[in-house]
Order: sequence, then C-alpha cells, then structure tokens
Amino acid sequence: MSNEFTLNAEARADAGKGASRRLRHTARIPGIIYGGSKEPAMISIETRELVKALENEAFYSHILTINVGGKKEQAVIRDLQRHPAKGYPMHADFLRVDKTHKITMMVPVHFLNEDKCTGVKNEGGEIQHNLAEVEVSCLPQNLPEFLEVDMTDVTLNQVVHLSDIKLPKGVELVQLAHQHDLPVVAVHAKKGAAADEAAAGEGEAEA
Repeated sequence: MSNEFTLNAEARADAGKGASRRLRHTARIPGIIYGGSKEPAMISIETRELVKALENEAFYSHILTINVGGKKEQAVIRDLQRHPAKGYPMHADFLRVDKTHKITMMVPVHFLNEDKCTGVKNEGGEIQHNLAEVEVSCLPQNLPEFLEVDMTDVTLNQVVHLSDIKLPKGVELVQLAHQHDLPVVAVHAKKGAAADEAAAGEGEAEA
C-alpha cells in the first residue's frame, strides 16, 4: 500500500462527556484504542492532524500507526463520530491489529473507464452504482486500499456482481462468504429512452 499514516496521540485519564468537551476546546479530539491482548487505552489526537488525515480516502481502509507517548500501536479506524450539523470529528475509535489475525473492513470501490464503457458509449445507456464500498476479510498486511471494477466491456443491461470483482491474494468478500452475491454496478437504458421504447412497443402491439 502506497500511503502510510502515523497519528501522534496522548494518553488521557478523564472520561465522560464533560471531559471530552473540555478536550475539544483545546483543539484535541478524544479517542480510544481497544482490542488485542491489551486493555483499552483512552487517547487524544490534535484536531488539525486528524482532520487532515481524514481527507485521504485511504485512511479509512489502511493500517495506521498510532504513536502514544513514544509507544507505537498498529490499528485501524473502527468508528468515527462527527458533529451532526457541522461534520467535524468528535470522537474516534481505533481497533488494534496484529499480523496473525484477520480483520474485516469496509473498503471503497473504484470504477475505472466509465467514459469508455461499451454500454454507455456505443449503446446509449447510463451507469447505475449500487455499492460504493464493500466489506472484506483478510490479514492486516493484505488489506487493500480499494477494489477496482473496470467498466470498459460492460454492456447495456449488464449487471456486475460481487463475484465479478478481481480480488487481491488473501482477500475475500464477506457478503460472498455468506452466499450474498450483491449487484455492484449496472448499465441500464436511460429512463426517457426506456419509456419511449415501451411506448413504441405498445403502439406496435395495438397496430
């Protein structure tokens, strides 16, 4: 994976809404690291540093290094609470990982060559996205930043399912493991064109 993320954190002792509110007033975001054989640890991260990291899509599906007082922990972001109106982060949960235990994570799907899609370019259809991200299961070192779907050869009325996605070695899709082969993306006739075709069909039938 090309991106590396390191967050500098400080241990905190005070818990509760009041303590978190006071912490945010000092331009720091409260958080917690849990999982593994260690006890959960309450931390805080500089607001500016976390906000900058969150701007990168890869941050959400990447193994992070969290430096807490000189001690480094490997973790993934498991939950992020944002202000309901303003959208800025208010609390972050991180899950510890190790190389011997699989993790499940949501990773984004990138759709390639949509401008060259056969069903759009040659057949007048339009692309309908059903899933923007999918849940994968793998060892931490195999975690992909994203998965790709090449739209070049997708034709009109074709549906691309989870089973059609090419997966990196050691990565499996959680939904497929549960026998749920969901649609990811499709090419359909444009709504106006579909209505015109239906009307034409009815006219021919009446004739």
